[in-house]
Amino acid sequence: MLNNVKFETSIYNYNNALKTDKPQIVLVGKSNVGKSSFINTITNQKKLAKVGQSPGKTRSINFYNVNNEFFLVDLPGYGYSKMSYIQKQKINKLIDTYISKSQNIRHIFFLVDIRNKPSENDRQMYEWLLEQNIPFTIIATKADKIAKTKIDDYIKEIRKCLFAKEEIIPFSSEKKINIDIICDKITETLK
Repeated sequence: MLNNVKFETSIYNYNNALKTDKPQIVLVGKSNVGKSSFINTITNQKKLAKVGQSPGKTRSINFYNVNNEFFLVDLPGYGYSKMSYIQKQKINKLIDTYISKSQNIRHIFFLVDIRNKPSENDRQMYEWLLEQNIPFTIIATKADKIAKTKIDDYIKEIRKCLFAKEEIIPFSSEKKINIDIICDKITETLK
């Protein structure tokens, strides 16, 4: 678990980006994939990140200060169909600018829902992440929603859909599945 974590700020425009040289661990994923729950679980806080009742609520980049040592950065979810075209473009530009211009990103956690085949948006994000040349790990959320005996099959399906060679870690906010592995990865990344 990450200790002493507090919300720092939200930005809606890259020009207002946090001026810091502290390392950053970034979360990307589709709307409703469970990024807020992921943050609340790994920080052992129930209400640090607001869990939206409906997808597509987060339109900002949210920075969480971890023990004044690094930032956990939650990017807006992509692929939410009820968002207008202009809103989607604005969010895509914000994500793109932040990732391509930030000098402090050490690692990206790319969250996908274990229960669903990766969408076209997920495939585009995966390809885009490969181009960024930033280390990343794929986290398959909501692993508690399927039988333990089926997890490997679902992971294989994700790997096949994305043509992924990277490690894929099944995760559950509810049951805290693999939380230690994720926290160890964060520690290792910051060394």
